[in-house]
Amino acid sequence: MALNYRNAWLSFSGMAALKIRTGGSKNPGIITTLQDAISDGGAVLLALEGERPVGFAQCALRRDYVEGSSTSPVGYLEGIFVLPEHRRRGIARRLVDACQSWAQLQGCKEFASDCELDNLESQRFHQACGFTEVNRIVCFLKKG
Repeated sequence: MALNYRNAWLSFSGMAALKIRTGGSKNPGIITTLQDAISDGGAVLLALEGERPVGFAQCALRRDYVEGSSTSPVGYLEGIFVLPEHRRRGIARRLVDACQSWAQLQGCKEFASDCELDNLESQRFHQACGFTEVNRIVCFLKKG
């Protein structure tokens, strides 16, 4: 997934209120998704190089059961992305730490995430960030 933030700019109003305005993203759907996440009480945190966004993390509060958790709500890392040319510089780890701090400010005692079973790179990343694997599941759906 290649995201182009060339024409994006941000204005902050408090810690969790991030509004994204765009003038030409190649993937305008991502902007709507992130705006929806914020309006639902979540947060989107950006890593900037100068004024250029080079990565983001989306976090939310989950009040339903979160695998392995014993409290509610639980801060949840919904998604994270760093431009390929900016990876391996600790940006993603700092974004995760910032999301966890945001969740703690919302009263969360636990912070969780997930990834696909076959995404080994993401599993290694989560473990390197201090997450502990708590479960593996296979999901099913029956129509009709």
